[in-house]
Amino acid sequence: MLARKRVNMAGNVIFFSSNAWRKNNIIRAAISISFFILFIEISARSLLLFGFKIPFFGDLPKPSDVVKVFTQVIFEPGYWYSWIASTWRVLGGFLIALLLGVPLALCLALNKVFRGIFFPVFEFIRPIPPLAWVPAAIIFWPTQELAIMFITFLGAFFTIVINTFGGALSIDLRFLQAARSLGATKLDIFRRIVLPACIPSIVVGATIGIGITWEVVVAAEMISGASKVGGNGAGLGHLIWSNYLGGNYEMIVVGMVSIGVAGYICSTAIRYTGSRFTSWEASK
Repeated sequence: MLARKRVNMAGNVIFFSSNAWRKNNIIRAAISISFFILFIEISARSLLLFGFKIPFFGDLPKPSDVVKVFTQVIFEPGYWYSWIASTWRVLGGFLIALLLGVPLALCLALNKVFRGIFFPVFEFIRPIPPLAWVPAAIIFWPTQELAIMFITFLGAFFTIVINTFGGALSIDLRFLQAARSLGATKLDIFRRIVLPACIPSIVVGATIGIGITWEVVVAAEMISGASKVGGNGAGLGHLIWSNYLGGNYEMIVVGMVSIGVAGYICSTAIRYTGSRFTSWEASK
């Protein structure tokens, strides 16, 4: 059983099981979420309960009404088509960003000539928000589906490149020099030193990037209104926007919560996958 250590105020190291540590985290998370939902429920009913409306929070839909709407929409195929459409766009753009971003970052870090040529261009393009590319993407890509996937690609690409690039540059040069002095080839150095050292940075960049892809895909779906199936099947972003225009605010919250759940699942999957390749990090 894995054990984590913590130092108390007296300076003594206390070891406790990872299962207990995980259980405590789950309990704390459940309590905080429950109090947050209760606060929103009371705020939404504040005019009836207290005779005045709590600013901002008093205008939000009641969580109880949201749950009631969710129990109805969960049986509609269009809702799940929206999940599938947005997830496909996010994963497609994210995987392309990962496959292109990691090699580019390693080339930038390991080759000074390559860095001198391409890094200024990269830094010039990087500050441009992904949503600023939406009109150009819709014009230049043959389908709206490809345009939206391109926007999600941009959302993850720059984050992955910057994190991987920083991880490669932070490698202690003494390790590289020691490997060379022992007769290691460039391929050996890359496989046994550079790549393992960059994996934690790649995982961090991927975790942040997948969250950004969910942000930009929703906005891209709202702006473009792309739809293969029509109605709710256009994606979670379009689902939110269409219900906003229709005044169905409870359904807007259902869409927002769905995006939060989807993003959490994706981030957790990346962290778990990354932990399998960085087992040495668990001992810290």
